[in-house]
Amino acid sequence: MMNSELPEDHQRRTLRERLEVIQVRTEKATSWRDTAEPLRSLINREGYVPISARLAGEDLEFLSEARDELLNFTELGIRLLDLHQPRDAGGITSDAANPILRCRSCMWRWPCPTFRAMAEAFSFREPGSRGSERDRHPDTGTDADPGGDSA
Repeated sequence: MMNSELPEDHQRRTLRERLEVIQVRTEKATSWRDTAEPLRSLINREGYVPISARLAGEDLEFLSEARDELLNFTELGIRLLDLHQPRDAGGITSDAANPILRCRSCMWRWPCPTFRAMAEAFSFREPGSRGSERDRHPDTGTDADPGGDSA
């Protein structure tokens, strides 16, 4: 019989906690929507607000929408994390302590491509190290299984 109630793995729990921290921090932040609007009239010929921060029109647009967009983005991440979680695949295994797992949503071998992409996107990185490990398994650093079915 398949066991659909597995203890949550460390990486998945860490990812959820990171998304929830971003969500709470964003909810507490003040929206720049009202603050950015009067600054638009200060944009000079070069396209900047003449203050020491040199805010461009694009910066004001970003700041005015960032809070709402980030809240939507973290909500999406949490919902995807709820959809993509491991479940026992129900197969015969010689290692009962480590059953074969599949994603309960897409049925790919766990961790599924969606979870791996999320884990990579929200992992802590050194500045400037964006994306070079795209096809690596997040736990082992080995090449990810693109088909999801080989052992």
